[in-house]
Amino acid sequence: MNFVKSLFSYIIIVLVVVLIRTFLFTPAIVNGSSMEKTLYDGELVIVNKIKLLSGVDRFDIVISRIDDELLIKRVIGLPNEIIEYKNNCLFINGELVEMPIEFEETDDFYYETKDDEYFLMGDNRDISKDSRIIGGFFREDIIGIVDLVIFPLDKIGFVK
Repeated sequence: MNFVKSLFSYIIIVLVVVLIRTFLFTPAIVNGSSMEKTLYDGELVIVNKIKLLSGVDRFDIVISRIDDELLIKRVIGLPNEIIEYKNNCLFINGELVEMPIEFEETDDFYYETKDDEYFLMGDNRDISKDSRIIGGFFREDIIGIVDLVIFPLDKIGFVK
């Protein structure tokens, strides 16, 4: 009988962990340097899936799926917007938008998002494989919002 109680306890623990990881938070490892100077290759981050319920905001850092690949990028354009870079300045629907951090020089481009489509870019613009190359990302491709770096220990903190 004690064995059954112990086994039941372990099953409950495993179920709780699986539910948390599936629906609330999940860890992810940054792969590559496309998000440098914000996130670095090999860092372990926590992806918040709960925040998706309230929507995705401009400049959030999200993890998304494209084919079988997971990408971590910054949201630049929201659905039904005209995104344009001219002379290293971001314009959304023709209006200048201040960037939250300083980025490397970005080549001029123009893109129009559709319903439920987001324009994502890496912070390391020179090497990032992002919406300028791949095209827009749809809401169902976005897994969660990157909230926190938890490894390496000297980098623990919230992501900006």
